[in-house]
Amino acid sequence: PMNRRDFIRWSALNGMSLAGLPGLSFAKANTDKRFIFIIQRGAADGLNTVIPYADPAYKNLRGALAIDVAQATKLDGMFALHSSLKATAKLYKAKEAMFVHAVASPYRSRSHFDAQNVLETGSKAAYRLKDGWMNRMLSLLPRAQSEAIAIAASIPVALRGKIKVSAYAPSNLRDASDDLLIRVSELYAQDKQLNGLWSSAMEANDLAGGAQTRRNPASIGKLTAEFLNKVDGPRIAMIETNGWDTHSAQNNRLSRQLSSLDNLINALRQHLDKNWHKTTILVATEFGRTAAANGTGGTDHGTASAAMLLGGDLNGGRVITDWPGLNQAKLYQGRDLQPTLDLNTLISSVLGERFSLDSETVAHSVFYGATSGKIMSGLING
Repeated sequence: PMNRRDFIRWSALNGMSLAGLPGLSFAKANTDKRFIFIIQRGAADGLNTVIPYADPAYKNLRGALAIDVAQATKLDGMFALHSSLKATAKLYKAKEAMFVHAVASPYRSRSHFDAQNVLETGSKAAYRLKDGWMNRMLSLLPRAQSEAIAIAASIPVALRGKIKVSAYAPSNLRDASDDLLIRVSELYAQDKQLNGLWSSAMEANDLAGGAQTRRNPASIGKLTAEFLNKVDGPRIAMIETNGWDTHSAQNNRLSRQLSSLDNLINALRQHLDKNWHKTTILVATEFGRTAAANGTGGTDHGTASAAMLLGGDLNGGRVITDWPGLNQAKLYQGRDLQPTLDLNTLISSVLGERFSLDSETVAHSVFYGATSGKIMSGLING
């Protein structure tokens, strides 16, 4: 379990890389509703996650990568869900999950860094904004205090901004001695800046309350839920997942990635318990992958992909899409799934319904109008 000593050791080694591990970010809001954003870094393949098995062009484009519908979970007459998403499929059947297909941010090139910046800042182009849409969203919510907390090597761009963010992350180092803890506390006591950071670190550790923080999806999901379940805890969370860039040997790699995501979602569902019906989870990626397979058993950088929504009070059990089709004439630039739904509009719609805000106001205040298409309604019951 993570304890005060673990956190102190991590604080001293703040620059330590956690590459490839789930990262977790929290923001405190005075609301009983919860929102979790899971980002899929690396460009997740929506076409083999929510599979358009009934599209006549799908099998030819995908070749050996095409997934047999008999090996997937049928969602409706057009789409099926990858077999690795077993717990997610159960949520869909219970109408606690839905999928949004052919969706994309305003970004239309193929750089991971630029695309992630557009996704996280909520802008129309990379590096126009320095703060993130999640941080701006907090300004619309009543807060007990202006504070956020991150469990990651660094604060994700989506949560950077005016609202203060402190850090929390696990450590595999040996326990520090009580003598060292006392000496560090005394050392920082007379330094205004370091003493404030130290105090914030201790408050974050107290909030964690010794929660299990082993570095696997189920433990990260459990830890997230434990934070969100606390009466005085955060209500907003962000979880980073990496490894979605499947240029080669995609089938096995994507299967492992989706299984990991499924374990994360399942742990959130289990441990949020009575708060599950107050929670909305959004899963999205920076862009999709090419409609056709490449020569190395994978796919290259594309455009539109599939997003997921999950939650206990979701109006789920459906796939939302304005499906463009996969025949050559319909592909974006002759290679990608054509985007027909706007991710920023989807996020604005979700936030509006989740927090009883006007979604148009969210679109203008959080995304500065960097949205297109019609605001969606009826995503969340009640």
